[in-house]
Amino acid sequence: MHLIVRGLVALFLLSSLTVVKADVEKAYDGNLYERLTEGGEVVLVDIYASWCPTCAKQQKVLQDYINNNPDKIFHILKVDFDTQKDVVKKFQAPRQSTLILFVGQERYWFSVAETRYEKIAEQLDQAIAEAKR
Repeated sequence: MHLIVRGLVALFLLSSLTVVKADVEKAYDGNLYERLTEGGEVVLVDIYASWCPTCAKQQKVLQDYINNNPDKIFHILKVDFDTQKDVVKKFQAPRQSTLILFVGQERYWFSVAETRYEKIAEQLDQAIAEAKR
C-alpha cells in the first residue's frame, strides 16, 4: 500500500512539472512576443534545433531552473532554427543554441552556446529582479 501511495505522489509531482513547463514554454509567435514584451514581462527567446546537442543541454538547464524556481515568472519562446529562418534573422541569431533574454522591450542578455546552469540562472534571476522594479 505504501508503494502505491508513493507512486501516486510521484505521478502527481511529474504531472505538475509538465504543467509548469507548458505554462512557461511556448512556440514563438510574433503577436505573443509583442504582447509579452510590451507588457514588461521577462521573455527568453530560445533559438534551438532538435538535432543540436548544445540545445539539448540548454533545455535541461532551463527545465532544472524552472523546477528549482517555481515562484519565478518568465516566458520561454522557442524558435525552431530550421523552420523559422525569418525569426532567426529578426533576432540576429548567428546559429542555433542562441538565448536572448528580454526585460520588457529591452534586450537584457544575448548568448550563444551557453550551457552552464550558474550563468543562465544568474541572468534569469537578474532579469526577473529587474522586471519587478
